Amino acid sequence: QVQLVESGGGLVQAGGSLRLSCATSGLSFTMYSMGWFRQAPGKEREFVAAISRSGGSTRYSDSVKGRFIISRDNAKNTVYLQMNSLKPEDTAVYYCAVASEWGSSRTPDVANEYGYWGHGTEVSVSS
Repeated sequence: QVQLVESGGGLVQAGGSLRLSCATSGLSFTMYSMGWFRQAPGKEREFVAAISRSGGSTRYSDSVKGRFIISRDNAKNTVYLQMNSLKPEDTAVYYCAVASEWGSSRTPDVANEYGYWGHGTEVSVSS
């Protein structure tokens, strides 16, 4: 059974930082690219970042590029999202996800290319 458990969310002031973690189990972690998405109240889920199986390739949305860093620790089956210079518009529930394509090193930026999802962790950024 595949499980993804996000942690690290919370309330932070604008300009601050948070580090999200997503611990996985029940899958061959090194065989899948991973992604982070977010959903703000009243808005659709949107892509944030993705990382390839080895970690050698990453992709970011324009809204977070230069502020967020995605990384992974294949020994710990965990993916991270370091969020710096946070803005109120970053407020959302953040979800990690496993790419659907086994063995691929693509970094998809659309939700329908991800097969497993965590339950999310809430991030609130105050102004």
